[in-house]
Amino acid sequence: MGEYLLVSTTTEDRATAARLASSAVKARLAASGQVVGPVASYFWHLGEAGEGEEWQVLLKTTAARYAELEAHLIAEHSWNKPEVTAIPLVAGAQPYLDWLDASTTDK
Repeated sequence: MGEYLLVSTTTEDRATAARLASSAVKARLAASGQVVGPVASYFWHLGEAGEGEEWQVLLKTTAARYAELEAHLIAEHSWNKPEVTAIPLVAGAQPYLDWLDASTTDK
């Protein structure tokens, strides 16, 4: 079993989130992506607490494709310093993981 990741970022609107998810999958940097939202967000920004609504993008990829996916999300994002984080998927159904590998292979 390879190393697999769940990568997330947030955006200000659904259209931006959908564009990021779609472009990452089309570039084979992620096997799949989901857009969730709006979600309530609470954060520290420019020296003060803030809150707002955001849309979350969740992408499944391999550790081997992470650096390219991160660079893609940062380059295509509308924010100067977007959140791009990843957590390891420690287990998964083998047929799904095989599909994830095949879907992120640069062909």
